[in-house]
Amino acid sequence: MLQGSCLCGSVQWRLQAMPESATACSCTACRRYGVLWAYGYDGEDIHVSGVTKAYVRGSALGFHFCPECGCVAHWRSLQPNEGGRRRMAVNLRLTEPEPIAHLPIDHFDGFDKWEDLPRDGRCIRDLWF
Repeated sequence: MLQGSCLCGSVQWRLQAMPESATACSCTACRRYGVLWAYGYDGEDIHVSGVTKAYVRGSALGFHFCPECGCVAHWRSLQPNEGGRRRMAVNLRLTEPEPIAHLPIDHFDGFDKWEDLPRDGRCIRDLWF
């Protein structure tokens, strides 16, 4: 299990299992936020506590922030999928670096081509330390 919290501690998330990687997206929002994402489903393998304020971008998802300290905690799909599940991603930058330092970084071109890019061999440790 992995846990994260915003700077003031008002918003917390819990991810049931250690992710296999972290995703760095180049879309106009993610590159400005500087986030690293780990994915799951709301209420299944991701649990969030605390009150957030959402910035809805387009018609697909909302970015959720702590209204006190401003940290980006997670994004959440606006609509459930065909199976009734709601996709989410938590911001790995809100957890302690040591447990995730070894995770490889997957790059997603969310700005231009909307596709996964090849891994470049870097891991979170290379960005944080």
